[in-house]
Amino acid sequence: MTAQVEGLAHIGVAVGDLAQAEAALAALGGKSGGREVVASEGVEVSFVNFGDLRIELLRPLDPEAEGGVAGFLRRRGPGVHHIALGTHDVDGLVEQLGTSGIAPIGGSSRSGAEDSRVAFLHPRDTGGLLIELCEVKA
Repeated sequence: MTAQVEGLAHIGVAVGDLAQAEAALAALGGKSGGREVVASEGVEVSFVNFGDLRIELLRPLDPEAEGGVAGFLRRRGPGVHHIALGTHDVDGLVEQLGTSGIAPIGGSSRSGAEDSRVAFLHPRDTGGLLIELCEVKA
């Protein structure tokens, strides 16, 4: 069976203040999906749900860190950081993409938020968009 994208998992938004962003989205009717620290990515995340649409707010643990979300915020300010596409087989999709010359940042999938497997595709390979492949639970 060929691995495939099942749909949009979430939109990742880099923010400097989680509480402020959560409050603004709550005022628009968003429902909190909880917070967690993803130490491997150097971020605290908060999911806000609008029906089937999920927004992942990302705040760097160390605003002075060189790369990742901290670097993004310094260069571009708050805003859309990535889109996440859901799949039931992250590793299979990564392997398929490798035959097209598209490799994940870091070379393979890794643990992400909500105890899922994720892989980020570099913007140079995707027309300028940072794409996260996110394993969705069955």
